[in-house]
This record gives sequence, structure tokens and C-alpha cells, in this order.
Amino acid sequence: MRITPEEVTALLLSVKVALFSLVVMFPLGLLVGWILAKRDFPGKSVINTIVMLPLVLPPVVSGYLLLILLSRNGPIGGILYDLFKIEIVFSQFAVVIAVSIISFPLLVRGIMTGIASVPSELEDTARTLGATPIRVFFTVTLPLAKQGIIAGVILGFAKSLGEFGATLMVAGNIPGKTQTLALSIFSAVQLGQDITVYRLVFISTILAFIAIWITEKFQSTSISKILN
Repeated sequence: MRITPEEVTALLLSVKVALFSLVVMFPLGLLVGWILAKRDFPGKSVINTIVMLPLVLPPVVSGYLLLILLSRNGPIGGILYDLFKIEIVFSQFAVVIAVSIISFPLLVRGIMTGIASVPSELEDTARTLGATPIRVFFTVTLPLAKQGIIAGVILGFAKSLGEFGATLMVAGNIPGKTQTLALSIFSAVQLGQDITVYRLVFISTILAFIAIWITEKFQSTSISKILN
């Protein structure tokens, strides 16, 4: 099975975008996950619903909303273009934004699961010993929740690799520029290139399998530690 240079480019672009989206998403995802797991406040269910909305909203709808917001005539894209002459739509930045929006809920879900599994008694004990909230988070909560957090990161990364609908809407399908692995499969299907489709589907399936398998390993380890 020989991969063509165009397919390598699409694969590398998918990996690069997925990694960059994790860098963008992780700090916010960690904060949101901690708040939703450890804090009670009015409107919490609404915030949680908004965060998880991309999981059930058709990706094409998410992409269309992003297209409206980020286009040159949109409220965000218009400001960026007028001030800095930056055009987001149909660029690699648009790919990063699209995959970040779609994969963010999975990242937050994993972080929430990990942080929620940390016994509150341990955190309370650290506070009574004089630890500040920030120190409690970094010395107690984060180490104990790391398995769930890593699982969320892996799932977010895998979702970013396979994202299609939102990316197509807001970034297009430009070979060598915005064409990810999923979009390459779409193009190959349209052109009737069955061998290419089989090859890319096989690669995508293997990547997804590895991501889920690793996630299950981390989650199983996390549960075992809690039970013991």
C-alpha cells in the first residue's frame, strides 16, 4: 500500500491541525471542565448544554454558523479584515477553528470525568492545611485527574483528525492548503478513485481504533486507581 504525496500532505495537515487545535483548546477546556465538575452556580446546565451542543448539532450547521461569523462581512471576520487585513475563511486558520469547535466537547467531557473522580475530601484536606486553591488544583486535583484528562485529550485529537462537515463549510476543500484526510476521502469518492478511498479509509480507521484503544486503557487505569 503506497501512499501518494498528496495523501501524505493531507495526512500531515490533519495531524498538524489536530495538534494545534489541542494547544488552542486545552487551557480553556481545562478551565471549563474544572468549573463544570467542581462548581455549582445558576445557569450551570445551560453552560454545559452550550459546551456540548456541537456533539449533537450537525457539523455542517456548525460550519455554516462559523462561516457567517468569520467571513469578511461577518461580525468577527469583518473586524479582523478591517483592522489587520486577515481573512480567516478558506485558510488553515479556518480548519483549526472548525476542528476545535467540533472536538471541544469531547475534550471537556474527558476533563470533567477525570476531575469529578477526584475525592473532594482530599482537596478539602489540602485547603485546611493552608494550600491555596491554585496549589490544590496543581498538586492534588490535576495529578489525580490526569488519566481522564489524557483520555479527553486523545479523544479530542482523534475527533479533530476525522472532522469533515464544519471544515468543508468554513475552510473549503483546497488540496495542499485546507484538504484534510477526511476531505481527501470525500474528493476521492467524488472522482471514483476507489483504491485511494480504500487506502485512506483504512488509515483513518486505524488512527481512530488506536485513539479509542488508548483512551479505554487510560480510563480503565483511572477507575482501577480510584477503586484501590
